[in-house]
Amino acid sequence: MQKDIISKIKKVLKDEGFRFTKQRKAVWNELENSKDHHDADKIYENIKLKNVSVSRATVYRTLDILAKNKFIRKLDVGDGRTRYEAKLSQDHHDHMICLDTGKIIEFYDEDLENLQDKIAKKHGYSVVRHTHQLFVKPIKK
Repeated sequence: MQKDIISKIKKVLKDEGFRFTKQRKAVWNELENSKDHHDADKIYENIKLKNVSVSRATVYRTLDILAKNKFIRKLDVGDGRTRYEAKLSQDHHDHMICLDTGKIIEFYDEDLENLQDKIAKKHGYSVVRHTHQLFVKPIKK
């Protein structure tokens, strides 16, 4: 699967007028191998910690190309910073964002998915895609 994705990324980059470099591969690897939802600056910092010489501009440009071509998902979690996650190898999931800590919890609920489909059908539509984010606070005991 990894080789297939890399081949597709190489083609997309070439079509966009860019080369597939070790820096761009490092951006992809950072997203593909992470369970977290990092912003571009954190991705840049993580790559630098691995002793890969990369510019912020390359990270931002690569993220834009990967998002535009649906290799990664952009997340707006309400804090003014766009977060990213790889989406090719992950099953569908939604997000809960803790307003106190900023923690992002991934979840999947079949009842919620069925309810969305039922509501759309009731109004004469079918769900093609959706983004579901719950902004939550811990329950005080």
